[in-house]
Amino acid sequence: MKLDQIKKLHQKKYRQELGHCLVEGEHLVLELANAAKHNPKLAAAKLYVTADYATWESPFDTVEVSTKQMAAMSDTKSPQGILAVVPMDAIAPTVNQNLTGIYLHEIQDPGNLGTILRTLAWFGGFRLLLSPGSVDPFNPKVIRSSMGALFHVPMELDVDIATLPQRFNAIGCLDMQGEPLSSPDFKQCDCYIFGNEARGVPRDQLDSLNAKAFTIQGVGLIESLNLATAVNLSVYERQR
Repeated sequence: MKLDQIKKLHQKKYRQELGHCLVEGEHLVLELANAAKHNPKLAAAKLYVTADYATWESPFDTVEVSTKQMAAMSDTKSPQGILAVVPMDAIAPTVNQNLTGIYLHEIQDPGNLGTILRTLAWFGGFRLLLSPGSVDPFNPKVIRSSMGALFHVPMELDVDIATLPQRFNAIGCLDMQGEPLSSPDFKQCDCYIFGNEARGVPRDQLDSLNAKAFTIQGVGLIESLNLATAVNLSVYERQR
């Protein structure tokens, strides 16, 4: 891929057009290399490095570039001098339909999505489903905040919320008036829905899904929990 094309990968429309995204920094490239051991498709990634990493060993084809060229390709203010251009269709593992679903409806914050991916990768046993209109999981901010978890979590994009009842037997959601997470019914769900950071999930859509409501109990001194925190607590309880 040419340098001017790599620069364009900072923008979603060009990531979609070119079918690639950027993975930047030593830690993330190491995670990418580890993931490639189990996902051979990732071997198609191409590594770009400055002289500091010229002798760095990796399973990827490697191109040495100047510091100026790296700065132009990088999405960060202080580039480490190592980044990979990765085909997006190779990143997420194949979806296992038996895994518990975590459905995110129109979430917008890259940091939230990255944190959620880290949690799902840590506990295992989950697949991520993203609705249309959600933040792009290949956004560099998502990839950085996921700390490489993106390479380990099965993921489906642009999943219409109306299709969930056809795919899952029991759907759960969070609500202030629901049963506690400690309820035996909570672990019977095979899909859990979490809504947009500001708007949640429209009530009429939840009603049409016949989703069962559960509550993360607290003292109630604030209005709500951060989305990623709510998902993290729910996933922990589900696997406990």
